Amino acid sequence: MTDWLLVLAGAFVGAPVRYLLGVHAKYRLGGSFPWGTLAANAAACLVLGFVARGATDGGLGPHLHLLLATGFCGALSTWSTFSYELLTLTSARRLAVAGGYLLLSLGTGVGLSFAGAAVADAVF
Repeated sequence: MTDWLLVLAGAFVGAPVRYLLGVHAKYRLGGSFPWGTLAANAAACLVLGFVARGATDGGLGPHLHLLLATGFCGALSTWSTFSYELLTLTSARRLAVAGGYLLLSLGTGVGLSFAGAAVADAVF
């Protein structure tokens, strides 16, 4: 039961953060590019890289892993919205934007995952 509550608590924070990032990005940068989803996924990759390395190295216990990785990052990141936005961009024949979004999302996500792991190495 404790594990389930930890995941729920993390998701309780992660989902609103994702929503607020999307609203803020649309307000500040406009809606022609999915900046909010990119920011949410990038942030989740950074945190997940840190948590995964921290859990592997023994610095973070299994409960904190459930709270942050499964709960928070699971609710913060959004593969389905990323896929939908990519489909929408390609359907609108905005192929250059779609390609840029795809490459930027993948590069940023992988790069920030490694950066998060590097920070965990420095901390633990």
